Amino acid sequence: MSKGLPKRSENYSEWYNELVKRADLAENSAVRGCMVIKPYGYAIWEKMQRALDDMFKATGHQNAYFPLFVPKSFLEKEEEHAEGFAKECAVVTHYRLKPNPDGKGLIVDPSAKLEEELIVRPTSEAIIWNTYKNWIQSWRDLPLLINQWANVVRWEMRTRLFLRTAEFLWQEGHTAHATAQEAIEETNRMLGVYAAFAEEWMAMPVIKGAKTASERFAGAEETLCIEALMQDGRALQSGTSHFLGQNFAKSFDVKFVNKENQLEFAWATSWGVSTRLMGALIMAHSDDQGLVLPPKLAPIQVVIVPIYKGAEDLAKISEKVNPLFEQLKAAGISVKYDDSDNQRSGWKFAEYELKGVPVRLGIGLRDLENGTIEVARRDTLTKESRSLDGIAKYIKNLLDEIQSNIYQKALTFRSENTFAVDSWEDFKTQIEKGGFILAHWDGTAETEEKIKQETKATIRCIPFDAKAEEGTDVYSGKPSKQRVVFARAY
Repeated sequence: MSKGLPKRSENYSEWYNELVKRADLAENSAVRGCMVIKPYGYAIWEKMQRALDDMFKATGHQNAYFPLFVPKSFLEKEEEHAEGFAKECAVVTHYRLKPNPDGKGLIVDPSAKLEEELIVRPTSEAIIWNTYKNWIQSWRDLPLLINQWANVVRWEMRTRLFLRTAEFLWQEGHTAHATAQEAIEETNRMLGVYAAFAEEWMAMPVIKGAKTASERFAGAEETLCIEALMQDGRALQSGTSHFLGQNFAKSFDVKFVNKENQLEFAWATSWGVSTRLMGALIMAHSDDQGLVLPPKLAPIQVVIVPIYKGAEDLAKISEKVNPLFEQLKAAGISVKYDDSDNQRSGWKFAEYELKGVPVRLGIGLRDLENGTIEVARRDTLTKESRSLDGIAKYIKNLLDEIQSNIYQKALTFRSENTFAVDSWEDFKTQIEKGGFILAHWDGTAETEEKIKQETKATIRCIPFDAKAEEGTDVYSGKPSKQRVVFARAY
């Protein structure tokens, strides 16, 4: 229940952790650093998956599945890639256990050592490009547009549910192209898909841009990203799309005969979003009463709660509610009629508020007499009495209004917490308060690293819509041609 939920303004981290648990989204597992996604949380993830999967297929992509294990020699083939992930890898060295000869339990059988260690995939470029070598021979085999829904493992010492766990769920797109231009277009297209999903489904405004060289994906020539601002003023990277050039094709010898009958290496992209989006959804919209879910991703969009004293009252209410329930279902609305008798209606109101159900309908005997029903909005926490006539159409329009209102609220928050800063002193002051900082950067990794060391702020992206603007770097005082987005981040 929401009673006693920590306030965001007092302890944002504790508020987030408690909300994830109390709203029945996820919990820590017996495996250190890993989580159990509970049915209500997984239902939200399924809606995310369904929407994204439709968007991927609309752009010509197909789903496939590749092995969980990556031979160590595969990971080593692209040096920058190997170095980037080496410290996060879980490694399988043996394939069998045996009874402990000294007592109870099991031990690793030393005779069952693998000839080559297997890496539990931190990402799948290596195993996929080794496979593509067999799939690509001619320009007619291209473009190859493949997506995989999978789990990956990146060993983490400090974890937080959804935001950073040792194992997480995601999708990873891996495409091969005949030209660099086609691959670059794909990289931009898929970032656009992510941005559209974030804004149209998650109701979360994002900034599209490019990562700096030091923040790029290991093995990429260019990394594009979408960045969102959470309510505590920290940034959250919410999706990335990478132009990989010919690096992986060269590492795995993926060549094709082009239209000029010449042998050439394929051009590659990869792109992905993960269950980290669940964390973004929670932190971008929720309040001190609990979750606030945009209707498009809410497992239950409308809940109907009868207010009654006995079985006779409930029967009268249900007789009126059942046709309404069917009307809402027919309108494509996910609706629940909670006529269970294990909790009072007031408890149910609080529970569905905590779980972020966008619309709650309450109806009692007096409402029946008046031909009305109480409509409560989760986004504004307001209530009104409406006539039962035409209520299904009203609710359908209301859900659209709530979706738009949640987005506009988040957009306003971002606007009010985005600051143009021109001096180092102002930069240091503002970064303590949080938000996106638009500041000039001289383009050097040295300055970028010093700013990070002194303030813990990183360059989130070089925004696509940034205007050319002559200025001076806030730290070094060297010339700069545009502002970039700085923030502290998750």
